[in-house]
Amino acid sequence: MSETTNETDWEKLYQTGDTQWEKGEPSPGLVDFLAASAALPRGRVLVPGCGTGHDVRAWAASGWTATGLDLAPSAIQLAQERTTAAGLKAEFELSNFLESEPTTPFDWMFEHTLYCAIQPVRRDDYVRAVLRWLKPGGQFLAVHYMLRDQPDGPPHGCTQQELMERFLPHFTLKQGWVPRSLPNRAGLELMLWWQRRTV
Repeated sequence: MSETTNETDWEKLYQTGDTQWEKGEPSPGLVDFLAASAALPRGRVLVPGCGTGHDVRAWAASGWTATGLDLAPSAIQLAQERTTAAGLKAEFELSNFLESEPTTPFDWMFEHTLYCAIQPVRRDDYVRAVLRWLKPGGQFLAVHYMLRDQPDGPPHGCTQQELMERFLPHFTLKQGWVPRSLPNRAGLELMLWWQRRTV
């Protein structure tokens, strides 16, 4: 969870150890999805706001070509070191997901509480970024932290209605469910599986 405007200095938070979002493991919902989706054809998956790379490593361990993006140099360094130590291969890039242009769009994208980390005024920029980074027909898998409005966020509040209004014009919802979560987020996450429309 490391993408927002300049109002949050994510690198400083890493350097001072103020990383409450760091749970030491991948999203349980993602772990369950990958375990149940062994028959899916493998491809290239992007994890923006990847932090220290737990979710990226989960994709890589399941046979995907995984790339993580983050704004914080310390996060990227830790992600690379931990991925090498785990004997896995993945790419990590220091990049601003909301503003950068991909060289090649991805087959899949996975979101894990990035949407609630950015400033709400940039959520339209977020949707446009997903459309830039994901191929037409590509798959967008998201784990959203469903909080009420948090004026002192991040995380910032998010509702299912808002998500539907922002994404339905560009994506078809394949499935939505409440995933298995870490204890402090049990019942507070929503997992959505979208497919980007081709026209």
